[in-house]
Amino acid sequence: MRDAENIVGLAALNPHYLGLIFYPQSKRFAGDLNPGILKHVPGKIIRTGVFVNASKAEIGEKISQYGLKAVQLHGDETPQFCNEIKNLNVEVIKAFGLDESFDFGRLNQYIEYCDYFLFDTQTAAYGGSGKSFDWSLLQHYTLSKPYFLSGGIDEVNIDSILEMTDERLYAIDLNSKFESEPGLKDLAKLDKVFRKLKTARAEK
Repeated sequence: MRDAENIVGLAALNPHYLGLIFYPQSKRFAGDLNPGILKHVPGKIIRTGVFVNASKAEIGEKISQYGLKAVQLHGDETPQFCNEIKNLNVEVIKAFGLDESFDFGRLNQYIEYCDYFLFDTQTAAYGGSGKSFDWSLLQHYTLSKPYFLSGGIDEVNIDSILEMTDERLYAIDLNSKFESEPGLKDLAKLDKVFRKLKTARAEK
């Protein structure tokens, strides 16, 4: 999110998290966003900063500037670095790109330093591909840490997600498939999906 009017509109839909990407190479880079715009975002919505191999100082600055309550680390951050960011009193969401060669054993060293994992599609870049990975790979995930599911989620395949019975699936990352252009959310599409998710949750 980086457009003022779009942010206000999204906040009215009451998502649990609202993401701001602070990776300069991203088409959704929000580094020039006026922090004052976020006064329209209710406190219950968790402002989340997305970073790729940023320094602790840079992340700390953005936490203070934008009132971030969660940090998503989408680069090559070490477990020790995750711990340093966790000590800044924010939720830490560590992202991993999955494909058939992914070693789930890597996650063991991160588990005590992160609040959540995020599983995305493995690409040459750091996420943002708009492509889904083979969700059956998650059968190899044996840890108890809850996770976000990301990567090419749209209005069609979200029905398959609703059929999942994995209690560790904590959140769904809705991004590129719900945009009219990079960084600008299609609020009508999101409203429709939010209603579907709320109905599904009420029926469980």
